[in-house]
Amino acid sequence: MNTAWTPLAAAPAQLGESPFWHPLESRLYWVDIAGRALWRSGAHGSDAQCWPLPAEPGCIAPARQGGTPAGLVVALRDRICHAPRWGGPLLTLAHLPIDPATERANDGKCDALGRLWVGTVHEPAQGPRQPVAALYCIDLRGRDQAGPDAPTVRRMLDGVATANGLAWSPDGRTLYWSDTPSHTIRAWDCNAQLEPIGAPRVLHRFATRDEAVPYGGRPDGAAVDVEGAYWCALYEGARVLRLSPRGEVLAELPTPLSCPTMPCVGGPDGHTLFVTSARKGRSADELARWPQSGQVLSTRVAVAGLPVAWCEVGQR
Repeated sequence: MNTAWTPLAAAPAQLGESPFWHPLESRLYWVDIAGRALWRSGAHGSDAQCWPLPAEPGCIAPARQGGTPAGLVVALRDRICHAPRWGGPLLTLAHLPIDPATERANDGKCDALGRLWVGTVHEPAQGPRQPVAALYCIDLRGRDQAGPDAPTVRRMLDGVATANGLAWSPDGRTLYWSDTPSHTIRAWDCNAQLEPIGAPRVLHRFATRDEAVPYGGRPDGAAVDVEGAYWCALYEGARVLRLSPRGEVLAELPTPLSCPTMPCVGGPDGHTLFVTSARKGRSADELARWPQSGQVLSTRVAVAGLPVAWCEVGQR
C-alpha cells in the first residue's frame, strides 16, 4: 500500500513521542524526550514552537480545572507537573515511586475520567533493559496534595521493561498497552468504573529478530479511532498498523523512516494521521537512507480519531 506522507515544517526530534491534537487550539502537540523539549504547531507545521525543559518529558496531555482548559500536564522523568501556560512554571503535583537514575516516565494518556496513566521504562547505565518498570494511574483531581484530597499514584502493573501503546476503546471498557521488548500488545478488560479487571490478554504478538527475516519491528505508541481500531507504530519496522479490536491487521501504512514512534488521529476534521519518529541512536547509514527520521509525518485516513482525553487537575 502506497501512502503519501507529508513532514511537518518543524525541526526533527531526537525521540519524538506523545502527539495529540488540541481541538480548542487547532494545534498538534508532541514531545522530544531525548531533546528535553515540548513542541506544538499548526496542522502543517506552521508557527512551530519549542519549549526546552529541565528533564525528559515522557508524555503530555491537555489539562482542565473545573471544566476550564488549564494548560498541560507533563510527565517529567520521575514527577508529574502542571504547566498552566506554555513556557511558564512547572508545578509538581505528584512523584512516581521510581529511581530516576535507572527509570523514567515514558508513554502515557488520560482515561475518560481524567486520570493520567503513565508507563515507565528501565534505562540502566549498562546492560539490557530489565522488566522492573511499571504502569501507574495518577489521579490529580484532589484539591490539595497535602490534605485528604491528595493526588493518588497507584501501581497498576509490574514486570515491564518499556511500557508503551496506551489507549482505550471508545467505550472505555478496554485498555490497551504494550511492553515493547516483548513484541506484544495486550488488552485489559475494564469494569463500568473504568477499573481494569482480571489479567491482560494478548491482542497481537509480533515476531522477534530471531523469528522473522526481514524483521518487522516492535510495537511502540498507539491511538484508537472512532471505529475502535488500534493504530500502532512499529519501531524499526518502518510502518504503522491499524488493528481490529480482535487484533487482526486491517491496514499497513509503510513510513519513509525506520523508527515511527507514536500515531495520533486528529487535525481540523479528525481525519489526519500524525506520526512522530526517532533519530537518536540511529546509524549514519540509516539516517542517509531515511533522512526524514525524527520528523512528524502526516497523511489522510478514512476513519476519524477519538478526541484527546483531558487530564483533570484539582483546584490548588
